[in-house]
Amino acid sequence: MGFFTPARSYLGVDVGSTSIKLVELKKEGKVIRLLTYGFSEQNNSGQTDWQNNSAVTAGIINKIRDEAGAGSNNAVSALPTFSVFSSVLNLSNVSKKDISAAVHWEAKKVIPLPLEDMILDWKQIDEETDKKGVKKNLRVLLTGAPRTLVKKYIEIFKEARLNLLSLETETFSLIRSLVGNDKSTVMIVEFGASTTDVSIIDKGIPMLNRSIDVGGVTITKALGRHAGIDDEKAEQLKYDLGISQFKEQDGEMPKLVSDTIAPIVNEIKYAINLFQNKNNQKTEKVILSGGSTMLPNLVKYLGKILDMKVLIGDPWARVSYPEELRPLLQEIGPRMSVAIGLALRELE
Repeated sequence: MGFFTPARSYLGVDVGSTSIKLVELKKEGKVIRLLTYGFSEQNNSGQTDWQNNSAVTAGIINKIRDEAGAGSNNAVSALPTFSVFSSVLNLSNVSKKDISAAVHWEAKKVIPLPLEDMILDWKQIDEETDKKGVKKNLRVLLTGAPRTLVKKYIEIFKEARLNLLSLETETFSLIRSLVGNDKSTVMIVEFGASTTDVSIIDKGIPMLNRSIDVGGVTITKALGRHAGIDDEKAEQLKYDLGISQFKEQDGEMPKLVSDTIAPIVNEIKYAINLFQNKNNQKTEKVILSGGSTMLPNLVKYLGKILDMKVLIGDPWARVSYPEELRPLLQEIGPRMSVAIGLALRELE
């Protein structure tokens, strides 16, 4: 970079099923600074427009951008983890010139959709070579995204008149914002509105990804049915549980909530056991992300039931911001993790 070249800022835009989050970051010297942020949340009736109407989604993004006063036109976004296929491939005795063909061949075996309908990407993780330089054992991280989905995101950002620099999987954004340079084996649990994504990360690489169709909306609706109230009041009740009629002992969870999130807990346990049995490695800790991580007692409850260290991730850890914003940013941090990780991509 030349002395007179201004530092550029970048937008991380997270398009979720019921919310859109935006973060603008800029690097000044070695410091990454928060310039602005914004988000818009929609009730369930708005999901159809967000998912199927590019113009509506683009309009919401621009409204958030304008209200937040963001100045950059350069954006990075992410495809939902549940919509992207990923797998770690083990290749044997493959020369360098044949790796691409070998990956394509193996992809036919593990991706259940026609490859012509997918956009494939792969990244070499590690390798063993013999004396002749032939790769004896090679591990490759393969990802595949439906072409129709990628096309839809491109249309959204074109409609919003934003320069879409990159489109990645949410998992990589979460690794960037919540794991950073930590090379230990960790699990990230992202509580979304309609789904929960479970990923095990080893040395910064996602080794296992699973999704389940239970999320924050599931909990909200269960509370609403139980209390006989609408979704808006139930959403507020969800975060007031610690001081409401549902209050339980420290480290415990109201039975209604624990029953609702039981499939998530089971999925977490299954993923941990599957990874350990396959790789002979233990998962050292669980990092929580997403809006529902703010449920009272959730961290202690999961820590107790999993017998593991569980913590809420801090996506702002690598970002400088005004101290007076700390309480607010810490409160909204879990729901902004993907957007922050996206904006960080261009600043590393």
